[in-house]
Amino acid sequence: MNKQTSVQALKIFFTNQKIPPMKGIIFTEFGEMVEATFGFDTWDAIVEKADLPSGGSYTAVGTYDHGEIVSLVVNLSEETNTPVPDLLQAFGTYLFHRFGKLYPSFLEGEDRALGFLSRVEDHIHVEVRKLYPQAELPRFDTRWISDNELEMIYHSNKHLEDVAEGLIRGCLEHFGEEGEVTREDAGDSAEEGVRFLVKVTSA
Repeated sequence: MNKQTSVQALKIFFTNQKIPPMKGIIFTEFGEMVEATFGFDTWDAIVEKADLPSGGSYTAVGTYDHGEIVSLVVNLSEETNTPVPDLLQAFGTYLFHRFGKLYPSFLEGEDRALGFLSRVEDHIHVEVRKLYPQAELPRFDTRWISDNELEMIYHSNKHLEDVAEGLIRGCLEHFGEEGEVTREDAGDSAEEGVRFLVKVTSA
């Protein structure tokens, strides 16, 4: 399967899934990342090519079809000749740093990456839902392997594992730590999620 065929297959797969809509902040931040990294002309080109129901005009508090972000990412991949997983991971890393600036209170009281990541489900997502009550968030089941290694099982029907990995890497960067992030399927079916192992190697 060539590159063009594979990205088209990706677009068809995701746009045919019954997936809940996404909050506008994801779209607005993605647009800002694209403009900062590739320029406004690239953002304008991928929006025009996608022929979106929203017209590519987003607000942070709005709600938009999941298929729109898929079309934008696939078009960006084609426009920049960058693999989709690389773009999604880069977006996840960018998003963590942006959330750190927009919501610094989320990071208060924590001085290391694994401590923060271990609280994502029980604390961070609780706070996010206060801001965005209708947000459809992924679920993370976490388990300490050792003091410097954490297991995270990611569950989401949006299948944005690459974004999740980028967020994890962004978290390590924020706390000034180096580490290894590995991932694999948590079981034989997609419903069992994706397993991340995050190991801090130096601070």
